[in-house]
Amino acid sequence: MKLTVFGATGGIGGHIVRQALDAGHPVTAVVRDRARLDVPDQPALRVVTVPGLADPEPLEPALVGSDAALSAVGGRSLKDAGVATTATRGILGALEATGVRRFVAVSAMPVGPIPDGEGFLGRRLAYPVVRRILRKVYDDLEQMEADIRRSGLEWTVMRPPRLTDKPLSGKYRTTVGANVANGSFISRADVAHAMLAMLTDPRTIDQPVGVAL
Repeated sequence: MKLTVFGATGGIGGHIVRQALDAGHPVTAVVRDRARLDVPDQPALRVVTVPGLADPEPLEPALVGSDAALSAVGGRSLKDAGVATTATRGILGALEATGVRRFVAVSAMPVGPIPDGEGFLGRRLAYPVVRRILRKVYDDLEQMEADIRRSGLEWTVMRPPRLTDKPLSGKYRTTVGANVANGSFISRADVAHAMLAMLTDPRTIDQPVGVAL
């Protein structure tokens, strides 16, 4: 499967690129700075440098011939609020223009309803407190998800909790259509692994998917 990866120099995006290449997929990595992509040159890797993601037209060459696209774009702090929506709108425009239908993007818990079975601390403290402190970040992600739902693509949105830099374990829980109950953290490597797995899972089309340890 030929893949295009947006946000390829980020924590999750870098793992997506490396894991996809290791699995034998040709990958086009979309970056603003090639030096920040910690992946060596190789025949299956194409790197496309763009000035940004807000304008669809410069993104289109990176998508031509691709079977699917993945986005690991998102804000890292309150000052980045708005980045996810702005970038994703550009990506969606490029996907529409090039006819690429399958799209997997990363969002975050606690976007979406509190899941059934969530414990007292999560229900009464973690979800409401985190949402209040990082309200602008989650408002941005909610708008991004709304734009993706309206796109008409075959989309999947991944919602991980707090991210760590632990190595890939391949041992995590997923919930199609909802967040994972009592999920506190997951590694960026495992999120990337889950996103790649979702590409060929028809149950996840047009669904949010919670993922956590």
